Amino acid sequence: MSDTAVMPSGAVGDRKAGGPRLDHGMHLGGVVAFLLVLVAGLGYAVVSLVADMNAVGEAPLAYGAFALLGLALLIALAFEFVNGFHDTANAVATVIYTHSMPPLVAVIWSGFFNFLGVMLSSGAVAYAIVTLLPVELILNVGSHAGYAMIFALLLAAIIWNLGTWAFGLPNSSSHALIGSVLGVGLANQLMNGGDGTAGVDWTQALNVFKALLFSPVCGFVLAALLLLALKVTVRRKDLYEAPKGEAPPPPWIRGLLILTCTLVSFFHGGNDGQKGMGLIMLILIGAAPTAYALNRTMADDTTPAFVQASTAASAVFAARAPGAAVPDAAAARRTVTEALKTKALNTPPVYAALAALSNDIAASVKNYGAIRTVPAAQTQNLRSDMYLAADAVRVLLPGAGADFSEADKADLKRYAGLLNDGTRYIPGWVKVCVALALGLGTMVGWKRIVVTVGEKIGKTHLTYAQGASAEIVAAGTIGLAELYGLPVSTTHILSSGVAGTMAANGSGLQMSTVRNMALAWILTLPAAITLAAALFYLLRHLF
Repeated sequence: MSDTAVMPSGAVGDRKAGGPRLDHGMHLGGVVAFLLVLVAGLGYAVVSLVADMNAVGEAPLAYGAFALLGLALLIALAFEFVNGFHDTANAVATVIYTHSMPPLVAVIWSGFFNFLGVMLSSGAVAYAIVTLLPVELILNVGSHAGYAMIFALLLAAIIWNLGTWAFGLPNSSSHALIGSVLGVGLANQLMNGGDGTAGVDWTQALNVFKALLFSPVCGFVLAALLLLALKVTVRRKDLYEAPKGEAPPPPWIRGLLILTCTLVSFFHGGNDGQKGMGLIMLILIGAAPTAYALNRTMADDTTPAFVQASTAASAVFAARAPGAAVPDAAAARRTVTEALKTKALNTPPVYAALAALSNDIAASVKNYGAIRTVPAAQTQNLRSDMYLAADAVRVLLPGAGADFSEADKADLKRYAGLLNDGTRYIPGWVKVCVALALGLGTMVGWKRIVVTVGEKIGKTHLTYAQGASAEIVAAGTIGLAELYGLPVSTTHILSSGVAGTMAANGSGLQMSTVRNMALAWILTLPAAITLAAALFYLLRHLF
């Protein structure tokens, strides 16, 4: 099916019968508003960045360094902009194709709730992506290798997303970004002589793979089951009909579809928006560590609890290192860094190093009174200590050969939570800029993906019940994934949900589209890995 075409006489061209009119271009006023929001958002980012740096006495960046930082932030926001082409467009497809909302209204509505979802997100998903990267690149993100990493993985994801968007294929931005992260890790490993410790954290990658693999299957099966359940429990003939002409559905159905669109948009913003946030924070930490390496918004009254938790964790670690020499802070950092690369943490020397790091963290916070008042010269070391200790606890608690008592587990979990609170900080202006990038991207590129989801998956027009079933399942799955800090694909879940409802309804599937979507799903990881690895190799020789 091709996009809508309106003939001079007003007759509709080859769009599917009952389909919406998607040929209306943006009004001049809309273009002006778009540009004003874009310029205002970029200006807000620059002003906020400078204000944050001035507030903590961060030394002004040289022109070249500031330009590099600006370019990195623009590329990160461009990734979220292109993400809007794909993932956010999925959320509006059902309300547009059921005539529940006019296309422009639907896009603006979805963009607003995407914005809210980003602003109210927890940040847990943001760092699930980051932990896939090699430890050495995370700790030295401000180095030339760090910038090469950021540019390579973001550019690779953008290139693949734009390519699949051009063909109207609902591709996963999450999938592309994770593939790019893996590509950078593998390239870094090869460039370090094949040293496996310089590559990807495959344990964490496996958890992400499970979420990406399970979510589309979940979308297909659950949406199909929900549609069948509705047919048994809700005996309203009009719910299972396709739109007639361009008339909107009955008010109660319209309200249901708008609600499901709203939920998908909100949870999509909460999940997908975080992926760009995590990378932006890596960029900011590398370029302006005094301002962003530590969460200086933590209340001063958390200091006693922080010191107490650090001391308790140090006792847990020290009890597992009887007789082991306690190293100084610098040696402890090296020991834990190497142990995290190999995942061999369950040894007395590593526990002694973790005890030393915990003591160093407690002493630093206690001496300075609060994280907020840690001086610039100590910021990077304290952040490294906190990151290494938190990552070590993350690896140790699920297993890694360690056998902690329930009391020790509780102490370490509490400690890791406070460490993450102190380092996993996302300023409000970063959330605002990411939310704007997602929303503006949707307004530019929504049509291609909307047409695929609305017209090209099933052989018949999407019914009201099918649209509602697919979106309810998508919203629930994405919401649960955010709760557990798992990155999932809105595109895969929702498009699979539409396909599931078509199969359950006996409507039939357009196998050419399904094959193309499956091919894009299969090729995304190897394509993104290859692109990112090649870009990282080239950029490492340029920086």
